[in-house]
Amino acid sequence: MRKKLFVWTTAVICLLGFLPINAAASEFKFAVIPVIPENQIDETKTYFDLKMNPGAEQDLEVQLRNDTEKEVIVETGISSATTNLNGVVEYSPNGKKPDSSLKYNMADLVAAPAETKLPAKGEATVKIHITMPKEKFDGVLAGGITFTEKQNDEKAAKDSSGSGMAINNKYSYVVALLARQNENDVTPELLLNNVAAAQVNARNVINANLQNPKATYINQLKLNAEITKKGDSKVLYTAEGEGMQMAPNSNFDYPVPLNGKPLEAGDYHLKIVAYGGKSEDGTYKVKNAEGKEVAFKYKWELGKDFTISGAEAKKYNEQDVTIKKDNTWIYILIGVLLLLLALLLIFFFIRRKKKKEEEEEEELRRKQAQAAKRRKKKKLADKKED
Repeated sequence: MRKKLFVWTTAVICLLGFLPINAAASEFKFAVIPVIPENQIDETKTYFDLKMNPGAEQDLEVQLRNDTEKEVIVETGISSATTNLNGVVEYSPNGKKPDSSLKYNMADLVAAPAETKLPAKGEATVKIHITMPKEKFDGVLAGGITFTEKQNDEKAAKDSSGSGMAINNKYSYVVALLARQNENDVTPELLLNNVAAAQVNARNVINANLQNPKATYINQLKLNAEITKKGDSKVLYTAEGEGMQMAPNSNFDYPVPLNGKPLEAGDYHLKIVAYGGKSEDGTYKVKNAEGKEVAFKYKWELGKDFTISGAEAKKYNEQDVTIKKDNTWIYILIGVLLLLLALLLIFFFIRRKKKKEEEEEEELRRKQAQAAKRRKKKKLADKKED
């Protein structure tokens, strides 16, 4: 039976001034051009950043262009912005559960056609309908419109029939969609939810789930995490990160690596000092990775006790590819077995030697008895002759 290998390569272009991702234009079969409306807050941006009244509805337009000689079918997806474990905002669908603080999911506010056909060397305009919530609020709703080339499953199956392998390259454009009712400043907030042992890429970590419950971005986020035994001041594990960003009303697991050390069951404490919002007139001044002093507007000090159970430690340690397995017990067992074997051989040798000596002594006694018996017979025979 031939084995089929499907390799999905996703190249994403985020049309955001603050999130550039490089990709070769020749890899894409279609182009995406947002049509910036009049209620755009900053017309220099190539993504949507809209100011709308409560309850207002609006149609947005995105132009799609196909420069190839074949028809292209483009699928459309809508999602709220999330934050990944690297502290990077994602605007495309990723299956992540919406944050508990997310009151308005972009997927519920925006309607778009499921797919659009682009004729060869042709164009099409996609209508995106957005409805602003009727309730008044400060802050921003953040999400993205994802345009993805639809895969040809029949072609993939045909390509795999000869070699047993199919390679599908999947490319997407993501256009950020921000919507707000006003431009009032919202003070960001950073919360520490649960802390637990976990793994990233088959390596042990301790995840600190950080939450931004406000409808605003946390920009230029800098974190310093330390883990100690509960009630002890000795730092066991540390992690530092800077230049991160959190989407409004989102959370992410910030991993503290163990760097090859095994997890140990016990009670621990996590401390995080975080800064956000770089500003020349910021109150909080710290040094960055290059040793230069940087000022921040916001600072948070977070802490939480947590417990690692014996079962957790055992499970993750067995799966961690960086932990050097301790085979001391195997060597001890082999040594004990060799020692027992040597003792058995010695015992067998001594017993065999003793048995041989006993047999020789028995043989000697038998011969002596026979000799004595012969002498006795001879003596009796001599007496009869006399």
